[in-house]
Amino acid sequence: MKDLELTIRVTEDPGSPEYEFRLIVRDGRPADGCTVPDPAAALSAMERFGEDIFFPKPGPPKLCTQQYGGPQVAVVTGSINGRPVSVTFRRTDGCEISRWRAMAPLLGGTAGSRGEI
Repeated sequence: MKDLELTIRVTEDPGSPEYEFRLIVRDGRPADGCTVPDPAAALSAMERFGEDIFFPKPGPPKLCTQQYGGPQVAVVTGSINGRPVSVTFRRTDGCEISRWRAMAPLLGGTAGSRGEI
């Protein structure tokens, strides 16, 4: 990921305060203005999972386990290498929980996230 400018807004519960983080990357490196707790880890997660999560390829529907991971919601907006991004993360089923865990460093390391799939 060469150039990123993302704003991440996270709420832990409905009605709770919203936390806002930013990830800014220039020439493949975290730049001034980053407020995610660990910019290097967030960039690493983006490099590993970002394309598939933010720009998924069309395919057959996925079967997801019916489990509830919590009320957390994260909204990510901005751009990745010039492509606009507007993605919502929830923890409402197994597929969504996996997406959340993969991008946990970007989402501010919120409760219930481990940063892995």
